[in-house]
Amino acid sequence: MIKSTALKALLALMLFAGFAAPAFAIDLETARSQGLAGEVDNGLLAVPPGAGSDAQGLIAAINNQRRAEYAKIAAQNNLSLDVVGTMMFEKIYTRLPAGTWVQVKGQWKKKAG
Repeated sequence: MIKSTALKALLALMLFAGFAAPAFAIDLETARSQGLAGEVDNGLLAVPPGAGSDAQGLIAAINNQRRAEYAKIAAQNNLSLDVVGTMMFEKIYTRLPAGTWVQVKGQWKKKAG
């Protein structure tokens, strides 16, 4: 029951993160597709290898939103932030197109097709 509630909350967060991003010169999907932002297995974004700082403001803003939502979900479901972040990464990963940068266990790679 807790896991089901947490998953529903995570799906709601995904919608929130996609639509509530502040206005930046670049959006998250564009930043990902251009290799300027990558997903990390803790549920947050980071700058992948070789990328400049063009998306740093966007990454920071989205990470702040994600942390706040993860904290709410964790508190509501008696879970740790790490567990919530990992669950969210698993959900995000399934929706990422091939070629998107991801960091798993400290190692950056591009998602295979």
